[in-house]
Amino acid sequence: MLSRFLPSPPAVVLDVGGARGAYALGLAREGYGVHLVDPWEPHVEAAVLASATQPDSPLASVALGDARELLFSDASVDAVLLLGPLYHLPAAGDRAQALAEACRVMRSGGVLFAAAISRFASTFDGLFSGAIADPSFEAIVEGDLRDGVHRNPDSEGRPEWFTLAYFHRPEELREELTTAGLTDIQVLAIEGPGSFRDLDASLDDPTCRDAALRAIRRVEDEPTLMGASAHLMGIGRTL
Repeated sequence: MLSRFLPSPPAVVLDVGGARGAYALGLAREGYGVHLVDPWEPHVEAAVLASATQPDSPLASVALGDARELLFSDASVDAVLLLGPLYHLPAAGDRAQALAEACRVMRSGGVLFAAAISRFASTFDGLFSGAIADPSFEAIVEGDLRDGVHRNPDSEGRPEWFTLAYFHRPEELREELTTAGLTDIQVLAIEGPGSFRDLDASLDDPTCRDAALRAIRRVEDEPTLMGASAHLMGIGRTL
């Protein structure tokens, strides 16, 4: 999705919540000017070290930062990646502020990528893993469906049940991007029906991977399947 919608290098990309650089480092190797911001210091330290291992294509900058208050000038980047902040901000006001900040720092025609977790992800995960039989996990799932806020009361003891987060409905993600003032909005399913099975083995084989990606892409914007994807991607442009 990034390769399909990003402007060509050497466009400037701001990776907000970029963690250790899983996306930022690869984009830097492709010739983009990539700035990484993350709120957790160990992630920032790891990204700095990783950037140093590719001296011919280092990250343009790495810094501690908050998606709701970006320390970048207005209209200073060509694209913003929010590939985590929205689902780590349970409060609607905080998500709106993060989107407003992303729009503020983008130049006219800039493209935003905003990842979200599907409202129904925990239902499917519970069914596939068997965790749904645990009353504690079932209560979490019921809460997810009720208001979208994923609350794990034992995140230290049961980290596999994830942390405090927000799970979007597909139409809700579109509404949030629209309210932020973005245009040409698309909401696409990242895994699509691939959420129903473990695709790791398929992705390791080039032939199987290409076939799987083609299958997912054919239905990535199918409304009747959208919520079944564990993750969603909202894409929009600034005026």
